[in-house]
Amino acid sequence: MAAKSGWAPFPLDAKPFAYAGDALKKAWPKLHAGDCEPFPDAKQAAALLKAPGKSAPKLDAESLADALQDAWRKFHHGDFQAAFEAGEKLGPVGASVAVKALGIHATHLVDSEAEKLKRFEQAAKLAEAAVKALPDEANSHYRHAFALGRYSQGLSIAKALKQGIAGKVRDSLETALELAPKHAEAHTAMALYHGEIIGKIGAMIGGLTYGAKAADAEKHIKAALKLTPDSPIAHIEHGNLLLLLHGDKQEDAAAAAYEKAAKLKPVDAMEALDAAYAKAQLE
Repeated sequence: MAAKSGWAPFPLDAKPFAYAGDALKKAWPKLHAGDCEPFPDAKQAAALLKAPGKSAPKLDAESLADALQDAWRKFHHGDFQAAFEAGEKLGPVGASVAVKALGIHATHLVDSEAEKLKRFEQAAKLAEAAVKALPDEANSHYRHAFALGRYSQGLSIAKALKQGIAGKVRDSLETALELAPKHAEAHTAMALYHGEIIGKIGAMIGGLTYGAKAADAEKHIKAALKLTPDSPIAHIEHGNLLLLLHGDKQEDAAAAAYEKAAKLKPVDAMEALDAAYAKAQLE
């Protein structure tokens, strides 16, 4: 468990992001355009309960649906600790919301690098259990890639490559995209996979050893931007990718991408943090 005291509260106005009652279902397609998370109604909950065997929570489908909806409501409202704890309590069937809450909070609201690493490692373990229990859910694999990718960003590139993290991230993303070809966040992460390897070890070695290609990075980020043109993170990572692949030569284009992200109207707490981050990059 993450230390109780170590969760900084959401620092922005959360009022617009309260999705009470049926408002959650109505807003769901917009809220989950990036990660293709299925809406946790009773039918989806029943399917989730069937899959993980012994690790399934002792709940009926209706109660699980309510519990998952409530956890996601907390996530979108910026109550990341409560969302994480509610998801974690449900075991692998709650891992998607638990990992997302833990990961987004650590990305934006944890300052200590050591604490960040610890949390991403914890998130990767939760996601790993979900991959075993729910291998047919795209987000089991995507959350695994997300947590491992963020974890590896906190290590030196040499260490990350030596631990074989790059290959695991790539495998998980490939599986996620096989299961959900329109998963914008997985496309974004795949673009960054190629971009970071090329940015850190060069196109030649990156290409020969890890199959990293600038053309693939560009293809995946294009797909993400087409699928989620209103998502701040797609534009932020587009800016990051331009810098990874082209350095200072594309500084203006990267700044334009951040500017786009900063101007978008966030639909939830995560997007509000992303947009605020983009704004900070421009200052």
